[in-house]
Amino acid sequence: MNKLKNTVFYFLVTGGFSVLIYWILTQGKLLEAGRSIVHVNSKNTLWGEFVKSFMQNLHHPLAILLAQIITIIIVARLFGWVFRKIGQPSVIGEIIAGIVLGPSLLGMYLPEFSQVLFPAESLGNLQFLSQIGLILFMFVIGMELDLKVLKNKANDALVISHASIVIPFALGIGLAYYIYHRFAPVGVEFLAFSLFMGIAMSITAFPVLARIVQERGMHKTRLGTIVITCAATDDITAWCLLAAVIAIVKAGTFLSSLYTIGLALLYVLTMIFVVKPFLKRIGDLYGSKSKLNKPVVAIFFLTLIMSAYATEVIGIHALFGAFMTGAIMPDIPKFRSLFIDKVEDVSVILLLPLFFVFTGLRTQIGLINDPYLIEVTCYIISVAVAGKFLGSAIAAKFVGQNWRESLTIGALMNTRGLMELVVLNIGYDLGVLTSEVFTMMVIMALVTTFMTGPALDIINFAFKTKETYLPEVREQLSRQYKILISFGNNEKGKSLLRLANSLVKKQKEASSVTAMHLTLSDEMHAYNLEELEQVRFEPIVEESKILKQEINTLFKATVDIENDIAEVANQGEYDLLLVGLGKSIFEGTLLGKVLGFTSSIINPDRLLDKFTGKEGLFENSPFDERTRQIISKCKMPLGVLIDKDLQQVKRVFMPLFSAEDIFLTDYAQRLIYNSDASISVLDINNLVKTHFVMESALHSLEEKYPNHMDLLEDRIMKKEFLTQQDLMIISLDSWKKLVDSQSVWLSNVPSVLIIKP
Repeated sequence: MNKLKNTVFYFLVTGGFSVLIYWILTQGKLLEAGRSIVHVNSKNTLWGEFVKSFMQNLHHPLAILLAQIITIIIVARLFGWVFRKIGQPSVIGEIIAGIVLGPSLLGMYLPEFSQVLFPAESLGNLQFLSQIGLILFMFVIGMELDLKVLKNKANDALVISHASIVIPFALGIGLAYYIYHRFAPVGVEFLAFSLFMGIAMSITAFPVLARIVQERGMHKTRLGTIVITCAATDDITAWCLLAAVIAIVKAGTFLSSLYTIGLALLYVLTMIFVVKPFLKRIGDLYGSKSKLNKPVVAIFFLTLIMSAYATEVIGIHALFGAFMTGAIMPDIPKFRSLFIDKVEDVSVILLLPLFFVFTGLRTQIGLINDPYLIEVTCYIISVAVAGKFLGSAIAAKFVGQNWRESLTIGALMNTRGLMELVVLNIGYDLGVLTSEVFTMMVIMALVTTFMTGPALDIINFAFKTKETYLPEVREQLSRQYKILISFGNNEKGKSLLRLANSLVKKQKEASSVTAMHLTLSDEMHAYNLEELEQVRFEPIVEESKILKQEINTLFKATVDIENDIAEVANQGEYDLLLVGLGKSIFEGTLLGKVLGFTSSIINPDRLLDKFTGKEGLFENSPFDERTRQIISKCKMPLGVLIDKDLQQVKRVFMPLFSAEDIFLTDYAQRLIYNSDASISVLDINNLVKTHFVMESALHSLEEKYPNHMDLLEDRIMKKEFLTQQDLMIISLDSWKKLVDSQSVWLSNVPSVLIIKP
């Protein structure tokens, strides 16, 4: 009845109002009397009007901006991915993407397309949008600074950091003395030009440096802490110097800039003693909540915008205000993490690439077109490296570091990256740097950032010692049996730990278990690294206490999880790597309708008829992409656990499909000895009768552990038997065959340990 009533109402409303619309249009036609109406009758004219309208839409400022954003994000992400794959920070790839889209490449070889995509009149919109991205990014950088670390490690770090600023600053001013006459813009005083050259030589890219330290596993070492502290101190000092330099440049002389510097000091004091306590009170009230409501978020973003506006009006640039707001945010890790999650994706993924491309549009590599300009560029790079790299290294050596650590600090502090581009763009906007000098300095920023990774590798190679940044490589070689478990989430980690414990429970003095968690570097922030590690490992540590199993922990940031898991396992000389795979393996489309079957009896002879399989081990693979990569790269025994809430390992089912499965008997023996496990062996292909070595191994186990070994003679497998088992152990090749056959076993088996020898 309701359906009929709704249908009638629908047709009455739509039909009635359609008639009304038609009547109004016909009556409106009468209003055209006495007016000159232009009618388009020609089809060619209609098409021409459409094309004209389409081209107008295509050249609308908003359409151009959206096309620019789409192009920039795609190209920047592509180049960033390529450079991550070759072991370089993605920021280098994004800067290169900007240069590629600029006049240096796209503008040179496809000038018409470049003019359509980046017309000169559209660059203002692109610049303002990129500045918004920078403001948000500097807000995040300010939040990532851990000021407590600066207090605790200020002594040595302050000496190294300030030396790494003063030395390159002085060298930069000296360089300006020699190139001022040829390269300084007309009308720019030497004071302004030299100060900007000095500050450009002095900058260190804190975010890039922090990511490199985390990715190389240095963040938990004393050296890593010193470097992070130096970079943070460097960042704060450099931004304060930059604010003063901007004030001097805008005022013209140092004396006339005192008013601006005075207002800047008043602003800083207000932020520290008025705004910071206010924000802290809000943080104390709302910091414990899992998410923030919109009014609270609005207060903090309004504070950010007002702070950026204040510093822009004062004359020390809006970016300093954004950085300052981030630095005074409430010192509550969860609170800061919530804000970083809200801001970082938009700023880093969407808006920041616009800044890189805008910088690329200003960078004209073609200007460096004669030997003299190339020579000057080499001088700039040499002065930058000598000032920052050697200056930091010498200062570090002076405060008591050895040469290896000193050179490592120098190499890391020489990283410039994004921060350098920010300074250069400010100088370019102020008219202090010409296009030639700007291009030379961008090249210097790229070279000094690119050289950081290779320089660290060379230093580590030249100073080979027993010390290494990877704790897992320092494991005692006296350990006879070492297991490494790599977990992504806590529940799978606990199951892997229970499995590892079952293999070494009674041999703890002659074995070790290491729990490892790797996370993508762009998911981590320097300020909450230790807290994040504690959160990740707390459930695993608690489980280890219940099991009375001592464990080592390894927490590491990386840009390539799969490769690093295999690398850590191979370098650490582990006897077994255990990784987890979720229940989804039983739920995917790979097994088709087989998973819906509920069969109580399976005949292995019929099952074997289906084992035709594929030639390639990973075609139609039952593993996800990450697990396949780990399997292919791992050079030592690997176990993949398909976890169905594994709680104990007391009843184990071990099917043997081929003679190559003989290595499984070693794991069976370990489980029997350490966990009193009962092993039920199903010899599907009568290997005991056809393969002497397999027969000897199985009979030896049966004689040694008569109460724990059961050689199943009945080749008919019941569902009830499978569901009563705690674990099934199977070789990788046999598992592949089992999945290819789409066996109903897969709907009944317990947790599965798939082992690659």
